[in-house]
Amino acid sequence: MTNPILVPILGDQLSRNLSSLDGLAPGEAVILMMEVWDEATYVRHHKQKIVLIFSAMRHFAEELRAEGWQVDYVTLDDPANTGSFTGEVARAVERHAPGEIRVTESGEWRVHQAMCEWEGRLPCPVSILPDTRFIATHAEFRAFAEGRKHLTMEYFYREMRRKTGLLMRDDGKPVGDQWNLDADNREPPKGDMKAPPAPKFAPDAITQDVIALVGQRFADHFGDLEPFGWPVTRAEALEAAAAFFAQRLDLYGPYQDAMVHGSDDLYHSMLSTSLNIGLLDPLELCREAEAAYKSGRAPLNSVEGFIRQIIGWREYVRGFYWHAMPGLAEANELAAHRPLPEFFWTGETDMRCLSDCIRTTREDAHAHHIQRLMVLGNFCLIAGIDPRQVADWYLAVYADAFEWVELPNVAGMVLYADGGKLATKPYAASGNYINKMSDYCGKCRYKVAQKTGPNACPFNPLYWHFMDANRDRLASNHRIGRIYATWDRMGEAKQREYLESAEKFLDSLVPASKGWARNA
Repeated sequence: MTNPILVPILGDQLSRNLSSLDGLAPGEAVILMMEVWDEATYVRHHKQKIVLIFSAMRHFAEELRAEGWQVDYVTLDDPANTGSFTGEVARAVERHAPGEIRVTESGEWRVHQAMCEWEGRLPCPVSILPDTRFIATHAEFRAFAEGRKHLTMEYFYREMRRKTGLLMRDDGKPVGDQWNLDADNREPPKGDMKAPPAPKFAPDAITQDVIALVGQRFADHFGDLEPFGWPVTRAEALEAAAAFFAQRLDLYGPYQDAMVHGSDDLYHSMLSTSLNIGLLDPLELCREAEAAYKSGRAPLNSVEGFIRQIIGWREYVRGFYWHAMPGLAEANELAAHRPLPEFFWTGETDMRCLSDCIRTTREDAHAHHIQRLMVLGNFCLIAGIDPRQVADWYLAVYADAFEWVELPNVAGMVLYADGGKLATKPYAASGNYINKMSDYCGKCRYKVAQKTGPNACPFNPLYWHFMDANRDRLASNHRIGRIYATWDRMGEAKQREYLESAEKFLDSLVPASKGWARNA
């Protein structure tokens, strides 16, 4: 092939409808795929996350070859591997002498900045194309954000409903006359609640090779390597999606905020990894959910809640990320500087809720959104943990975490580090919330009903310690400011008990002893 188009495809771009492939025939292009050290280690990703991405890449490459495409695939253990995207693109240019490089934009600021330098460093033109797999364009989000002090997701979500037509009537109004049914989706767990398990997929020979590679090269990274059961092909991802729609969508809505010790998935879809690496398309999932509602297989509150997570929240945080970068990465509005505790890596804590959430994170590179927000994130918020360390932890440990989706969630939703541009209030809560929405507290060493002292649930004094420490910033917030009237009515003696209990607990926290998240 003379002067082909060189098409680099990244590990989260495993989609046949990728913009860089649009209009191309196999005889016109060389596809470049690269396993590079820099991407596996810029944070020390969970072992299963690395297996997922590398295995999915290798399977995608084989599918493309079967369709007749020429794929230049660089494995991690190739002795000539430079370890970076830029280095591998430069080597591919030497091998293939392309007339053009055509690439779909990266999802991450760091990689996008590197891509923007390629044309100046390489002897051929470079076209960076929009990622059309997302529903909202960058321009649409900029138009939404223009002139707004608070970028409230709800209003953006309604625009996406209108754009897609999902759950919309012919008169332009939402099905059911309500845009958002979140109020119907806050049921606590009931009894010994067991949901049908999400499918697990046995590793084939390709995945087994990657598992062996990761076990050898990344042995000191966080997380269990096996058992590994994530979907690594589109066919497996479609099977996982079909199981969710058939077995769990109907109860996903009411129990999406529920937490049960040892039951890691409950009714959640477990499809975010497949979405975020490109094996599934967001609109195809939303239309399948809508069809389940129309056929009577799932109630409106479950279907609307699922669709909102995708065309509302997922699209919104992607737009917010590009709107707020690069400053979002260093945001720390509440001046939180306490180091991340060691137990976030070991799980060795007597707080049963945190221990269980860290266990599932270690075992499966997954925890569902309320575990991430209201247990793990809530603790980091009210304990004043440094946002950069928290963001690195989330990015490293979750298989579905890419910076465009992880950082807005952590800096904005979890930690209020952006000062309220994303969330209208800090999502701080005492142990009462966790007790209401889970079965964690009953067998915990700490007593959720006890407010202060060595046996009190640490979330209780930490909550008031946080509120007191941030009064100057939060008292005027219309959603939580009234809480200070409760604090003031307690009197100085009770306030002192809360603050002293919190300080004693905080003093007992052991900082992480090694650079688990980032290489030194």
